[in-house]
Amino acid sequence: MRYNPVTAICAITEDSRLNTAQTIDQFLSAIEKRAYRMAVIATSNRDDALEIVQEAMIKLVTRYGNKDAEHWGPLFHRILQSTIRDWYRRSKVRNGLRHFFFGNTDEKENDPMDEFADPAQTEPDQQLKEQQAMQALDAALHNLPLRQQQAFLLRQWEGLDVKQTAAAMDCSTGSVKTHYSRAIAALRNQLEDHWP
Repeated sequence: MRYNPVTAICAITEDSRLNTAQTIDQFLSAIEKRAYRMAVIATSNRDDALEIVQEAMIKLVTRYGNKDAEHWGPLFHRILQSTIRDWYRRSKVRNGLRHFFFGNTDEKENDPMDEFADPAQTEPDQQLKEQQAMQALDAALHNLPLRQQQAFLLRQWEGLDVKQTAAAMDCSTGSVKTHYSRAIAALRNQLEDHWP
């Protein structure tokens, strides 16, 4: 059989596409839970958070799937934060109209999974303290202004450095430092009863 360079190039290209698809799938699997949690904290709505994360993932794959894997993290967080800001803009208009026509219709939804006890914890009093502390942290994160929330979550939860966080938030490194510092101060102030 004769060597056909066109067939060889097509085979290499197909292998490369499969490797890229597997790599991006692994990246998205690794980041999806943290991204979802960030979106839930930002929106206080599980359904909207899921849509935001899905939209960010689709944008990453379609627009930047051909980039090197080391660039996906900062790109994904920038897309995610941009999508959250877009959600805030749309929600402000939507909620203003809803309030005008129907009055205040806000209702909190409960997640049935929150009702189950964690079998890993054996001491009820310790479990109660930890649950109260986590609820206080969750409430404190929800109370932060959006930019402070973004800076804190990207720096602490995602482990991005100042430069990567600035790229994800589309702002200067000085702004990141300011927002992060204010977030830490606000959280310490609100959570002093729960953590030393």
